[in-house]
Amino acid sequence: MFVPQGLAQFIKVNVTLENGEPVFIYTDASGEQCPGDVTITQAGTVTYLLNDQTGKGLKFVGVGFVTPFDEIVDAVTISSDGMLVQLVDLDRTPGNTKFQFVLSNTTNTLLVLSPDPEITNRPQN
Repeated sequence: MFVPQGLAQFIKVNVTLENGEPVFIYTDASGEQCPGDVTITQAGTVTYLLNDQTGKGLKFVGVGFVTPFDEIVDAVTISSDGMLVQLVDLDRTPGNTKFQFVLSNTTNTLLVLSPDPEITNRPQN
């Protein structure tokens, strides 16, 4: 798992097509492939940047949580162009939560779901 050292972390969400199906590959700020998971040890923001290599006009339109009321992630914002998702985590509640990115495309009206990255809170108080 990627363990951040600062208040802001950046992960690139690279999406390609393999046999017509979307493939998600996450890379960290140094360009190294990672699972997309983040461990939080202090309050901060995790920014996911979309790198659409599908030619299908993908854009972030949402982030879905199986457990949206667990207080692990405190807020989600999506940029107006659909290229950035920011997760605000105040690191108040220990535990982990899984989520999926929801993306639209310009080919049809169907939505694309990503594999589920995970946020783990480990407050250091």
